Amino acid sequence: MKELGIKQNFLAIDKKYSNYKDSEIVVISAPLEKTVSYGKGTAKGPQEILDASHYVEFFDEEVNRELCFDKGICTLAPLDFKKISVQKGIQKIYNEVGRHIDAGKFVVTLGGEHSLSVAPIKAHHERFENLSILQIDAHSDLRESYEGSIHSHASVMARVAEFNKNIVQVGIRAQCKDEADFRKNNQIKTFYMREIKLGMYGDNWQELVSKSLTENVYITFDVDGFDPSLLAATGTPEPGGLFWDETMNLLKIIGLDKNIVGFDIVELAPSKYHQSSSFITAKLVYKMLNYAFVN
Repeated sequence: MKELGIKQNFLAIDKKYSNYKDSEIVVISAPLEKTVSYGKGTAKGPQEILDASHYVEFFDEEVNRELCFDKGICTLAPLDFKKISVQKGIQKIYNEVGRHIDAGKFVVTLGGEHSLSVAPIKAHHERFENLSILQIDAHSDLRESYEGSIHSHASVMARVAEFNKNIVQVGIRAQCKDEADFRKNNQIKTFYMREIKLGMYGDNWQELVSKSLTENVYITFDVDGFDPSLLAATGTPEPGGLFWDETMNLLKIIGLDKNIVGFDIVELAPSKYHQSSSFITAKLVYKMLNYAFVN
């Protein structure tokens, strides 16, 4: 287990606050990319997030703390997925995440394509009672299979639903009919983006999302959940998405109301034409950590 030093780790923090023994938080880089179907480049996402994080401020004025020094954040060397199948890659992530949860760590997984998320979700599901999953995403990802693979990024939540149907989706604005039927038949709660924008959930839609979740919550955040005008560097951008403040309000409310036990952030496909996307994703990681430890 190799710990990354100040020049490579999340936020560029020194060893006193980034060694494994003393850190409550562990960041795992999982550059898995095996089934992308449109834009490519998610394998470069974790490294770009780490690089961009060096320009994120330690102090969060909203919660009035420097979380990285209060809790410690250890960044581990990236996992290697060369010459292995997507299924074996998912198993590798599952084993790694489980090991660190068992060591008492709060685990953040950076992707990579969304197919990998089934691994950390399952690892947390097996260790936290009554777990619900908040999926922030443009797509339902509920297809039984896609392009011949049941482990596709477009099928990840169908795989999750095989062991946990307590899924709450936010930001969805692209799905096929089979996914819509699957969602209805399995009673998956979906806050469609257009319905949010039309005010069909009222001004307190974030509160309604939080009330739909159980006490223990795992968050899987596909960055294409954001509107492309905010974050363009993703493989399958969809218009009409979430914006920053409304998303942060949602995450903060959940942090205050529930127990966030872990999260992953996936589908950043870095681009030299949209460098701000990498910084926004890095800031998102730190904001989510601050909200997870807000109490």
